[in-house]
Amino acid sequence: MNKIIIVNILLASTLFARFEATAIQECQAYNDMKHKKNSGHISIVLDKSYTIIKRYKGQHQTLVPDANPVQRWVDSSCFGAKSLSQKPKVKSVNNSTKPTQSLLALSWQNAFCQTHKYKAECKRATSRDRGQLTLHGLWPQPKSNSYCNLPRDTVAKDKHHQWRELPDISLSSSTLTSMQSYMPGYKSGLHKHEWYKHGTCYGTDANTYFGNALKLAREVDSSSIGKLIRSKEGKSITLAEIRQAFDREYGKPSGKKVQMRCKGGLLTELWVNLSGRGDNISSLIKNGKNTKSRCDKARVDRAGY
Repeated sequence: MNKIIIVNILLASTLFARFEATAIQECQAYNDMKHKKNSGHISIVLDKSYTIIKRYKGQHQTLVPDANPVQRWVDSSCFGAKSLSQKPKVKSVNNSTKPTQSLLALSWQNAFCQTHKYKAECKRATSRDRGQLTLHGLWPQPKSNSYCNLPRDTVAKDKHHQWRELPDISLSSSTLTSMQSYMPGYKSGLHKHEWYKHGTCYGTDANTYFGNALKLAREVDSSSIGKLIRSKEGKSITLAEIRQAFDREYGKPSGKKVQMRCKGGLLTELWVNLSGRGDNISSLIKNGKNTKSRCDKARVDRAGY
């Protein structure tokens, strides 16, 4: 009896949640929320009104006549803001968004793939993609300094991990080549996520942002710090060892700017606090904020599963 009541309540709430919305652009109407299938290659038609069944994670379950199945998932940005009782929203860039502090996040690629086997960059990983520190991101601080000058629908797509559907970024051939070596996550659309969430608040164009970030990642990986971590593959490494390596490489108190990130007993990332913009880590790390680390010892994962 209780199950029947619950089902009726859910059905009623779904019916009452329906409303009409007008398409402001032609968009594909997918069978599933992940946009992996579109039976019949169906699209909604510009200026036509549709019945919306429900809203969920930046998408609208839409009734599309003559489609099979008739219930399809369409991005919310494809419908007029007026019809959805929503107003476009952007976050403006002002002087405070020009980073005096930033955080460089470097992944130990072996451990990343060990904990993210489903990722495109891990399914066919090569030795060049593994056994190294790679770029996760360069994040203007504080943490709230994100999504600058972006329309609401772009922010929604990023927050819902629809990275491949984010607008393309104009990047030079040299930037793309560097990504292949030091940002393998670009295969999963990580570069789009990093640009729209963090890079838009960095105060430069995309090529400068990624150029700086990739050079910083390459420098740390090719330094005595990267060599130390590689020498510890299959063994444990301590926060003290890593901080001492930073002090030797960039001078004291560089080590105090670094924290270890760990998962399942594995070293997964190094987070380095920097100050200002540019690609000279020796000068950027000097005025970075001191930081604490929740992890002080972990195992350095070898390549392979």
